[in-house]
Amino acid sequence: MVKKPRSKLGAKSTSSRVGTSVAFQGVLGAYSEEAARLFFARKGLTVVPRDDFAAVFSAVSDGDVDFGVLPVENSLTGSIHQNYDLILGYPVQIVGEVKLPVAHSLLAVPGAKLGSIKEVYSHPQALAQCAHFLRVKLRQAAVIPYFDTAGSARFVAASGRLDIAAIASEAAGERYQLTTLKAGIQDHQANFTRFLVIQRQGRVSPKFKPSVQGQKTSVVFSLKNAQGALYRSLSAFAVRDIDLLKIESRPIPGRPWHYMFYLDFVQPKDPEIARRALGHLAEMTDVLKVLGTYTPG
Repeated sequence: MVKKPRSKLGAKSTSSRVGTSVAFQGVLGAYSEEAARLFFARKGLTVVPRDDFAAVFSAVSDGDVDFGVLPVENSLTGSIHQNYDLILGYPVQIVGEVKLPVAHSLLAVPGAKLGSIKEVYSHPQALAQCAHFLRVKLRQAAVIPYFDTAGSARFVAASGRLDIAAIASEAAGERYQLTTLKAGIQDHQANFTRFLVIQRQGRVSPKFKPSVQGQKTSVVFSLKNAQGALYRSLSAFAVRDIDLLKIESRPIPGRPWHYMFYLDFVQPKDPEIARRALGHLAEMTDVLKVLGTYTPG
């Protein structure tokens, strides 16, 4: 069970709202904050921590913030399914993507020793990405899931205990004045998390107007109940030589053994080709929604 924070994070940002405001899940120092700053790379950025992913979607759809940044896939542990599910329930669209290299560190209060650690806290994704290190180097420690990597660093710092540690970023360690017991503890050094940048539908700024060729388009659809339906849905792209990047299936609540399919493809040089492919796909679907067209990260 994921350990909950002791108190609400709230919707307050780190400064008065000026310039561009971006919501993310977690506390200050989270990888999602780092991804937001990497993507926007501008002065006047207001970051807005939120308790959970649903709160980020709500903040964007309600107009409380300009954008949201959400993780959807890790190169080691795969997709973050909750965000695939949530994106269908809110009037938002994808306007950008960023791939963040993720380097995990084992953090503790100054004076702590590696051999004395009895408990390790972090987000379940981070724990999974460091499974080998935890199993081999910290076999004496209990592994305790927490709601956020940076949140676990903040918790360890507030505890003052010398026998617990957090797995989070070096930036989180610096923010909460923790010492690094071991850096780069992820199972593989090539560890990346892909984040989507979302904005409320109908409010896309000129900065994110796609140039079409080479852009990535994300769609979601459910198929009519017919033999060979999935094969024929993919052929709508294959016969037009459209490059498919990824397909992901998610169960439809209340409809056992029926699925929504999330698909990413590369926009061809002629936008009419993509329009025809989507028109062809629509003939075979019960639901079809274009989630956004954007520059690949």
